[in-house]
Amino acid sequence: DLSSGINAEYGKSYAEFTEKLDSRLDKSNGNINCLWDFSLRPISLQIAPYESIDLVELVKTDNKGLNKVILVLSSLCLEVSNLKSQLFDSFLPALLMYGERSDIDNLAKGEAQLMIGRILPLLQDIRCFISRCQEVAKSIITQLDVLYGQNQILQSIVMKDVHFLTVFEALGTLLTLQVVLDEVIENSNLLNEHWTLYRSILRSVHKSEFNFDEKKLRTLEKLLSAFEVEIFDGHIFQNCIKQKFGHLSNGFQSELSYATSNLLATYDAATQASKDKDLQLSLLTPVTLFVLHCTVFHVQDKKTFRQVWDLHKRMPFIQLVGPVLLPLTSFLKRSLPFANKFVDKKMDTAVVTSRQSFLHNTNANLAKDVHIFRAQVAAWCSEVVDGSVMDGTVQTGLEKICGLLINGLVIAKNISSLIMMIMNMHYTLAKPITKSSVICCVELIQQLKIIECMFDEKQEVFAMSSSHLIQQLSLKILNNVETLKKKLTQDKKYSYSCLDVLAALGLIQHCLNGCCNGPRKLVCNLALEVARQGKTLSSDENMVFVNVFRRIEVITEYQSKVKAACDTSYMYWHRSIAPVYFAHIFTNPTLAPNLQYFFAGLADCRNPILSMKHLDSDADKLEMFVTDVKEYFQSEIIVPLCTEIETDLRLSTHSHLQLDDRNPLKYGMKNISTLLETPPIRFFDSFIDIKKDVTHYLDSTFYNLTTVALHDWRSYAVMRNLAHQKYGLEMIEAHLPSQTIEQGIDVLEIMRNIHIFVSRFSYNLNNQLFVEQSSNNKHLNTINIRHIANSIRTHGTGIMNTTINFTFQYLRKKFFVFSQFLYDDHIYSRLVKDARFFKEHKEELDQCYPYDKADKFNRGIRKLGLTPDGLSFLDQFRILITHIGNAMGYIRMIRSGGIHACANAIRFVPDLDDIVNLEELAKEEELPQDTVQAAAILDSVLENLTKNFAEGTAYFKMLVDVFTTSMRSPKNQHLKNFYMIIPPLTLNYVEQMMNGKEKINKKNKLGAAFTDDGFSMGIAYILKLLDQYSAFDSLHWFQSVNSKFNNEEKAVKESRRGASDVKLDQTNTLTMKRLDEYRQEFELLYYSLSSARIFFRTDVEDIPVEVEQTPLGGNATPAASSNAGPA
Repeated sequence: DLSSGINAEYGKSYAEFTEKLDSRLDKSNGNINCLWDFSLRPISLQIAPYESIDLVELVKTDNKGLNKVILVLSSLCLEVSNLKSQLFDSFLPALLMYGERSDIDNLAKGEAQLMIGRILPLLQDIRCFISRCQEVAKSIITQLDVLYGQNQILQSIVMKDVHFLTVFEALGTLLTLQVVLDEVIENSNLLNEHWTLYRSILRSVHKSEFNFDEKKLRTLEKLLSAFEVEIFDGHIFQNCIKQKFGHLSNGFQSELSYATSNLLATYDAATQASKDKDLQLSLLTPVTLFVLHCTVFHVQDKKTFRQVWDLHKRMPFIQLVGPVLLPLTSFLKRSLPFANKFVDKKMDTAVVTSRQSFLHNTNANLAKDVHIFRAQVAAWCSEVVDGSVMDGTVQTGLEKICGLLINGLVIAKNISSLIMMIMNMHYTLAKPITKSSVICCVELIQQLKIIECMFDEKQEVFAMSSSHLIQQLSLKILNNVETLKKKLTQDKKYSYSCLDVLAALGLIQHCLNGCCNGPRKLVCNLALEVARQGKTLSSDENMVFVNVFRRIEVITEYQSKVKAACDTSYMYWHRSIAPVYFAHIFTNPTLAPNLQYFFAGLADCRNPILSMKHLDSDADKLEMFVTDVKEYFQSEIIVPLCTEIETDLRLSTHSHLQLDDRNPLKYGMKNISTLLETPPIRFFDSFIDIKKDVTHYLDSTFYNLTTVALHDWRSYAVMRNLAHQKYGLEMIEAHLPSQTIEQGIDVLEIMRNIHIFVSRFSYNLNNQLFVEQSSNNKHLNTINIRHIANSIRTHGTGIMNTTINFTFQYLRKKFFVFSQFLYDDHIYSRLVKDARFFKEHKEELDQCYPYDKADKFNRGIRKLGLTPDGLSFLDQFRILITHIGNAMGYIRMIRSGGIHACANAIRFVPDLDDIVNLEELAKEEELPQDTVQAAAILDSVLENLTKNFAEGTAYFKMLVDVFTTSMRSPKNQHLKNFYMIIPPLTLNYVEQMMNGKEKINKKNKLGAAFTDDGFSMGIAYILKLLDQYSAFDSLHWFQSVNSKFNNEEKAVKESRRGASDVKLDQTNTLTMKRLDEYRQEFELLYYSLSSARIFFRTDVEDIPVEVEQTPLGGNATPAASSNAGPA
C-alpha cells in the first residue's frame, strides 16, 4: 500500500510537470522567431470553400421570374469579379514592371523594340480584356434599364422599392478597372516611349530591303493601330462610357442616381472610419457611376460634383495599384467637360494646398500612428497566443476567434494603407522622405509581417474554427429568415411583391444550406436586396443581415484577404529606403532581429518581378533586385561591421601600446554582438548570414596580411582567439607553412628584384645567410636557409629553376659592365704594366707580388675621379664583384633551401633506399581504379622527392658553363689580366671592412657591416670563368701580405726596445693593434676565398695547391687550399 501510494503521488507530480512543460512549449512555439517563406511551402491549408455546382442549379425557386433576374444579374457580377482578378493578377503587374532591368539606361540599339515585341501578346490580351469589359458594362446597363424601365410587361418581378446596389457596385467596379488601366499605362513613360520607337521602326520597314511578307506586315500594322487607339490613347474609360447604349429610361436614370448617392455615402463613411486601401479604391465606384450618369444622360449635377470634389480634402489621392496614385480632382476635370465651370482658381489652389498639408500632417503624425499600431499588434498577438480563447462556452469562444480574425485583418489593412500612402505620395510628388519617416514605415512593415506570420502560426486554430463560425452565422441568418417567412405567411393578403420576397427568402435559405462560397454569397446579397422592398425588413434587421453576411465573407476568404493586406510588393518601387534602414540597424544593433521581417517584406516582390514579360529569363528578372538589395546590405551593414570588429580586435590585441582612450563609460559602446547573433535570413533563393560574412572577411584579411607580413602571425592568431571569445566567430586557422619570427623576404619578391636584393644585403659564407646592410627600422632583415625552404614549400620547387633564370639575366648585365671596366685604357694599361713588371722581376721579388705595388695602384686610381658619394672607380668595381658574388651566394642558398624542403617533405618515408611501389600493391589487391591512380601519383611524388634530395642540382656548374665560352673567347683578351687587379681589390676590400666594423659601435651606423663574403664569392667565380686560378696563385699575394705585416711588426718591436717616451710607446701599441686587425681581416678574406673556390671545382685537379701559401701569421709550408676553411 505504501509503495502504491508513493507511485501514485510521483505519477501525479510527474503529470503536473509534463502538463506545465507542454503549456510552456506551446506558448514558446507561438513566438515568432523565424519567418517561413510562404511561397516555398510544400503543403498548405486552404479553407476557402469550393464547389462545382452550376449557377443555374443554385438559383432555383418557384418564382421563375425571380430566377431569371437573379441568374442574369449574378452571372454579370461574377463576370466582373473574374475580370477584376484577371486585371490585377495578370495584366497590371506586367505593365507596372515594364522596363525594369539593370541596363535600362544603356540599352543596346534595337533592344527597346525587342522589349515591345515581347509584350505584344500581352497587349493583345489587354485589348480583348477591354473589349470584354465594354460588352459586360453594356450588358449590365441594358439589363438594369429593362428592370427599371417603364414597361412593366418586360419586368419579371416587381421592381418597386427594389435597389440592386450590388449590381450597380459591380458596374462601378468594372468602370474602375478601366480607370486603373488608363492610369497605369499613362504613368508608364518608358512603355509609351518604347511604343513610339516600335511604331517608327515598323514604318521604316517599307523603305528597307528586308525579306518579309507584305500581307502579314499589313495585318500587324492594323493590329498596332488598334492598340494605339484602344490602349495607348488613354481613353479606355471614356470609350466604355460613351458606347451606344440606346435610349435609356428615366427609371434607370433615377436608380443610377440613387445608387451613386447611396454608395458614395456608404464608402465615404467607411473611409472616414478606416484607412483601408481597398475602401479607397472602392470609393472610385460611386465616382465612376457619377461620371457615367453625367455622360450618358448629359446632366450637370453640381451638388454631387461638389460632394465628390470635396473628397480631396480628406483623400487627395486614391491608391490604385503599386506606386500609382490617382488625383481625384484631376480625374474629375479630365472626365467631365463641365468640371471647369464649377472649379475656379481658388479651388485648384486649395487642391495643391490640401495635398501638401495632407502629406505634412501624415508625416508629423507618423510616429504617433506607429506607436498606436505597435500597441494594437502586440495586444492582438498576445490574445491570439493566449490559450484561454476557447475557455467558456463554445459560442463565446467562436465569437472571440471571429473578433480576433476580423480585428487582425482590419489592423493589417490600416497599416498597409498608411505605408502605401506615405511612400507613394513622396514618390508621386517627388518629395524627399526623411530618415525618421523611413524608419517608421519599415517598422510598420515589420508589424504587417508579424500579423501575417501569426495568422500562419495559428492557421490550424482559425481553420478548425472557421467552419463552426460559418455554421453559427448561417444559423443566425436562417433563424431570421424563418422568422420573416412566418411573419409574411401570416398575412393572407398576398401580393406579387410579397411572393417575390418569400421566394427571395427561400433562395437565401437554399444558398446557406451549402458552403458559403462566392457565388452563393452573391446570390444571397441579390436575394436580400429583393427581400428589402417595402417594409419587410426593419433597419435593425437589415443591419443584422449586412453585418452577418460581411462576417461570413471575411471568414470564408480570410486567407486571401490576409495575404492581400500583408502584401508588401510595392516595396519593389521603394527599395531605395533599404540603405537608410540598414544604416539605422547598424547604428542600433539591438534592432537586428527585426531584419527578418524587412526581408520577408522584400520577398513579396517575387510575384510582380516574375510577371515581367519584356525579359526572357526568370533569373535575369530576380537578379537585378536581389543584387541591389544585397549591395545595400553589404555597404551599410557588413562592410562597416567588419571594419569595426577588425578595429576592435586590433586595438584589444595591441592594448599594451599607447592608444586613445576607449573607456565605454565615457564614450559609450555599441553591442554589435547582436548583429552577429542574428540567424541566417532567407532572401529569395539564397541566405544572408551576417556572422558567416564577417567570419569570411576576417579569415581572408588575416590570411592575406599574414602572407604579406609573416612575422605578424602571432598577432593574428591572438585576434582569432579574441574573435572567438568576444564575438563567437568560428574562424579557421591560416595553415600557412611553418615560419620563424624573423621571417625575411619571400623568394618571389627577391627573384623579381634580384638587382635590389644583392645591393642591399650582405652575404655570410660560413653561416649561409644574408643580412640587410641598413634599414630605417630598429632591426635588420635576414634571409637564411629556413626562410628559403619555407618559401619553396609555399610556392613549389618549380620556383628554383625560375630563380636561376632570373639570376642568369642579371649576371649577363653585370658582366657587360665588368668587361667595360677592364677595357678602359687607364685600367687596362696599368694592369699590363703591372703584369710586365711582375714577369720581369719575378725572381727578384721571390715569386711574390709586392704589397707596395698593389697599394700604389689602390691609391693611384683615386686620382681618376670620385663619385658624389666619395667612391673611386676601384670601389665601384669591388662593389660590382660583390654583387656578382651575392647573386652566386643566393643561388647556393636556393639549392640548400631546396634540399632542406625536400628533406622536410620526405622525412616521413621510412627507408629512402627501399620505397615500396604502391601502384603495384594496389593492383594486386584489386582496389578501385581511383585508388590505383592515387597510388601512382604518390609513387611519382616520392620518386621526385627522393631524386631531388639525393642529387640536388649543380647550379654553380650550370652558371660556370654558360659564361665560360664567351669569357674566354679571343674577343675578350682584355680580361686576361684580371688576376692582376685582385691584390689592389683586396686592399680596397679590407679597408672597407675595417671602416664598416668600426661603425658598428658608433651612433651613426650608416655603412656599418660585419660580413661581406659576396666579394670572395665573386672573385672565386670570375677566376673560374677566366681560368685564372693558376695565374692568381702565381702571385703568392697572401704570402706577400704576410711578409709585409711581419716586417712592420719587427720594425715596431725594435722601436719599442730602445724607446723610453710614453707617447711613443702608446703609438707603437696602437700601431701593433692596427696591424693585428689588418692581419685578421686578410686571414678572413683568405679563408673565405679558399672556401669559395671549392664550390667551383670540377675534379680533384682543380683544387689549387699553393706552395708556402699559408694563413697569415703561420709558417711557410705547402698546404692545400681545400683545408683553408669550411665549405
